Amino acid sequence: MSGADHRPATEHAQAGIDRKPVTRWLAGHIDGLVPPVDFDLISGGRSNLTYRLTDAVGGVYVLRRPPTGGVLATAHDMSREWRFISAMAPTAVPVAAPLAYCADAGVTGAEFYVMGNVDGQVLADRDAGFALAPEARATAGEKIVDVLVALHALDPGEVGLGDMVRRTGYVERQLRRWHAQVHASETAEHTSPHSLTLLDEVHTLLARRVPAQGNGVVHGDFRPGNMAFGPDGTVRAVFDWELATTGDPMADLGWLASTWQDPGDEVPPATPGPSTAPGFPPRAEIVARYARASGRDVSHLFYWVAFCRWRSACIGAGVRARYVSGRMADDGYLQEALKRGDDGIRLAEAAREVLRELHI
Repeated sequence: MSGADHRPATEHAQAGIDRKPVTRWLAGHIDGLVPPVDFDLISGGRSNLTYRLTDAVGGVYVLRRPPTGGVLATAHDMSREWRFISAMAPTAVPVAAPLAYCADAGVTGAEFYVMGNVDGQVLADRDAGFALAPEARATAGEKIVDVLVALHALDPGEVGLGDMVRRTGYVERQLRRWHAQVHASETAEHTSPHSLTLLDEVHTLLARRVPAQGNGVVHGDFRPGNMAFGPDGTVRAVFDWELATTGDPMADLGWLASTWQDPGDEVPPATPGPSTAPGFPPRAEIVARYARASGRDVSHLFYWVAFCRWRSACIGAGVRARYVSGRMADDGYLQEALKRGDDGIRLAEAAREVLRELHI
């Protein structure tokens, strides 16, 4: 995954990697891998630890594992990520090649999986957007939507995910999950009482008027920062499937819209992206293209955007807690994690304002 920030392999940066047993396991499970292996922490993912592996003959791979502590129930599920990229591999949704999954926590303290490396530009913020030529930025906006439409066209049962379809709705499950996680001991300890009160209030407003929901495959964090792009703006791979599930596809469109900032927007994006760089299409065009290509009704998108802003605030509180408590490797993100927690307050307030105006 080029375009991410690769930090030198140091002993401190190797949190979560026990080199010798991991190398032995890799040699026994990945065809063509030749020891010794160098491990370089990729900064960019803020939930799980991601390493770029380079073997003795120049082979490049990517390893994902949970953080080294403070793991909440249902979070950081490597088997879920592995299952989803394995399900997507034969479809029109581009993913890195799934290579091997280790369920034995004895190897390095947690389960992990290894996937192929995908060269490409990861558009994690506005500066990254300038790495593409202006005409490629317009193409990137279109291709992001096209991949999302392709994802939502999949039948969970036909791609081997039928047992993940739930009787309860996606929103209900998500409201329970993130509300519980933001109140979990470690996160609550590092979140102000005012913030928790605000998140509780927005949770109540969202729960009062849950829209009718469809069902499909939902990525859960679908945005340019979780993709690799070619220089022409095409999407080469979609990464970070840890939040993937089955549910209403509008959840993914709501998340994309809440992260897709237009120049001059007063509300911060749910998470940073490249969209304010000249050449990227405005948010309204992204939504309109999705509606045309998918044939889906997007009239309730306001609810999904409010929901996604609240969810982002909850996630930001968790990210902040993990960095403040020292549970993540030292990838230089602490100050940004603190800022994300502050932005989460503004996002939750914006969600509350919209929901109040609609008398929800």
